[in-house]
Amino acid sequence: MDRANTDDVAGVEECSPSVALRPDFGVIAAWVKPGTRVLDLGCGDGSLMCFLRDTRDVRGYGVEIDDANVLACFNNGVNVIQSDLESGLQSFESDSFDYVVLSQTLQAVKNTERIVKEMLRVSKEGIVSFPNFGYWKNRLQVLAGHMPVSEALPYQWFDTPNIHNCTLGDFEEFCSQHGARILERRVLNGNHQNTFLPNLLGMLAFYRFEQQK
Repeated sequence: MDRANTDDVAGVEECSPSVALRPDFGVIAAWVKPGTRVLDLGCGDGSLMCFLRDTRDVRGYGVEIDDANVLACFNNGVNVIQSDLESGLQSFESDSFDYVVLSQTLQAVKNTERIVKEMLRVSKEGIVSFPNFGYWKNRLQVLAGHMPVSEALPYQWFDTPNIHNCTLGDFEEFCSQHGARILERRVLNGNHQNTFLPNLLGMLAFYRFEQQK
């Protein structure tokens, strides 16, 4: 595959109005400077890139493997490369982007170490979000003898794509051990930011991080 040209400009289609109502997109957008280059890994239908394009004037790419989602990205005017994240980001030169985003996909990748390392190779900063397995309702379900099912973890144990569920404490320890310096953290519970006992009361975690200097 040819090296990606990150100067390409995303399409001009506008986002669906419902996209603007997603609080998780708002957290990520607040960390992305206007006019920067962004790579969205596991971008789905391109909704996040569409939102960042419309609200932060970013340019960049989504990476997605599913055929239907790739088509949806094209329909949303989002530049997309069809590729498996597990194979790495060889299509992109080092420092090609200002941010690489992995939104609610971290828990579904097999090789977490490789993905995070590649994120920090091709960008100045990484942004990840993931459902907090330590959320109190999840803990209660485990204590009751069941795998958690919730708004953030909507799958049953037998059909879930999530293979690496983690808590806030788990991810922060991972960063410490793998040379990633955490710059900011946000934790949401529904539409509200949570600052009190976030590892217990927070449903969805967001981290912005860079390579340890």
